[in-house]
Amino acid sequence: MTTAILYSFRRCPYAMRTRMALKYSGIRVELREIDLDQPPAALLDITDNATVPILHLPDGEVIDESWDIMQWAVKQNDPEHWLGENNQYLLETDMLLEINDYSFKEDLDHYKYADRHPEHPMQYYREQGEEFLQELEEQLSDTRYLLADSLSIADVAVFPYIRQFAMVDQPWFDQAPYPKLQQWLNGFIDSDRYEARLFASIMQKQALWQPGDPVVYL
Repeated sequence: MTTAILYSFRRCPYAMRTRMALKYSGIRVELREIDLDQPPAALLDITDNATVPILHLPDGEVIDESWDIMQWAVKQNDPEHWLGENNQYLLETDMLLEINDYSFKEDLDHYKYADRHPEHPMQYYREQGEEFLQELEEQLSDTRYLLADSLSIADVAVFPYIRQFAMVDQPWFDQAPYPKLQQWLNGFIDSDRYEARLFASIMQKQALWQPGDPVVYL
């Protein structure tokens, strides 16, 4: 194996942010789209963590956490300084992800699938998630992006989850009192800006990978 292999699922937010970081860094990887309900034997041979994303490096190392893959990729090549000077944005991003990847992700899943969690109405789960939305709105009051006036690794790490939250009830989100956050999100999905083009480039549909298929590169 001479090229890293990324096991991915197109709609998974963890995989989205990983693909964006790898694409940004210009790292050539083989992309294998998988069915999460039926992970391929090739994946199960290298890890017990049968989820995505999984990055299998040519030296045999396996990185099975999206945030770890993002950091690995951007440390290889960071042309637009996503990490900041002396990697200064890593600690701040870590702090954001302590909320985003855990309590907010749980709120998001409950909000998306409220019928599976009848203990509370949908609005309750939305209000729980809004605590993080308000925190991001406040961060965006001083800078164009979450940590600075330029895109950083924090924006890309958080964006897929805010996108999913907004999509649960788009009319509600569009009129919610988060104008800075709405503007920030639109930069990724509704404009000609760099981050929108980057996102579009990693969202191309792929057939499920099967052994012997032609190689598809990210």
